[in-house]
Amino acid sequence: MLSFYSTNAKKDYLKPLFLGAGLAIMAMATPPLYAERHAPSAVGQVAAIPNQIPKIQIAILLDTSGSMDGLIDQARAQLWQMVDEFAKAKKDGVQSQLEVAVFEYGNDGLPAESGYIRQVSPLTTDLDQVSEALFSLTTNGGSEYCGFVIDTAARQLQWSHADQDIKAVFIAGNEPFTQGPVPYTEAIALAKAKGIKVNTIFAGNYQQGATSGWQQGALLAGGDFMNIDHNQQIAHIVAPQDQKLAELNKQLNETYVPYGQEGEEAAKRQAAQDSNSSGVSLGMLAQRVKSKASVAYKAASWDLVDAIKDGLLKLEELDEEAMPEAMSDMSIQEQEAYIIEKSEERQSLQRQIQELAKKRDEYVAEEKRKMAEPAAPTVSDALSAAIRKEAESKNYTLN
Repeated sequence: MLSFYSTNAKKDYLKPLFLGAGLAIMAMATPPLYAERHAPSAVGQVAAIPNQIPKIQIAILLDTSGSMDGLIDQARAQLWQMVDEFAKAKKDGVQSQLEVAVFEYGNDGLPAESGYIRQVSPLTTDLDQVSEALFSLTTNGGSEYCGFVIDTAARQLQWSHADQDIKAVFIAGNEPFTQGPVPYTEAIALAKAKGIKVNTIFAGNYQQGATSGWQQGALLAGGDFMNIDHNQQIAHIVAPQDQKLAELNKQLNETYVPYGQEGEEAAKRQAAQDSNSSGVSLGMLAQRVKSKASVAYKAASWDLVDAIKDGLLKLEELDEEAMPEAMSDMSIQEQEAYIIEKSEERQSLQRQIQELAKKRDEYVAEEKRKMAEPAAPTVSDALSAAIRKEAESKNYTLN
């Protein structure tokens, strides 16, 4: 069975061309005026940092002008598919850390003095925050300044300084790449100086993208130029395992022990993003549940189980006001036993989810083989191809 997520189905199947690799995502601060931020930057080449957890940093810059509803739909629908793609990435046998950021640009609802740009989410391991950011986006006709948003992402995000890490910006849109007060050539030069690959995704005809600056931008950046059908419907295959995965997900959520004010808000965000995914389809929720059972889904900043496991804090050091209500009347020994119980329960549920998800993947792969014709390229196809290429160049393993 198929369920579709997108409102505009346009059978204009387009062919991508890959010329490099990278990724970009948007962030939350308001960018300063170009005149104030355009002084020459003393940025040198990044150096390798030994004994550091390898990172995959992806910034996604989305055009949210009036014609881009389909583009946003694709990004929402395929987030967890992308996470699954990179969840097992390793460098020299060391598990990598996935960080994603999101920017929107070209929206008339944003201040003109900021270049019609907004950082929606910083580079973060909190994938629920990224999902929340994507579902918050709406479109409104505007001016699309590609150079401005690339420059903003390069300056504002907390990019790694390690050569071994993958740092990529992905900018997607459908207006000329040359618009706006910040020359795209200078923005790309800044990104390259920080070791960031800029990849361009034109939402429309390949030739139109090639002649409107998107191909030249990727060439200068050493990244990939791709085109997609942004109105292509995303088919979520509903599998026999989906209902059970949804049930296991509810049990999995019960193993999280939020602490402090941030914990309460994060737990609500977790539930809200479950609801957003299931509102699209059970198939999309199943992809999310698989990601939640992987090492890419991190909650140590708000969940006591992960925080203690990762050594970020100790129970005896937790402030009384931050203590979860369910544990407030327990002795320290009872608290420790409670956390161990939740941890073991989570591990058991994660194993069940992983086993069931593997069967689901096999079912979905078989259903896709039965389809008469391949789907047109989408946002996820563009991101995956470019990141895989970059990962191979830096000796990462993704399987």
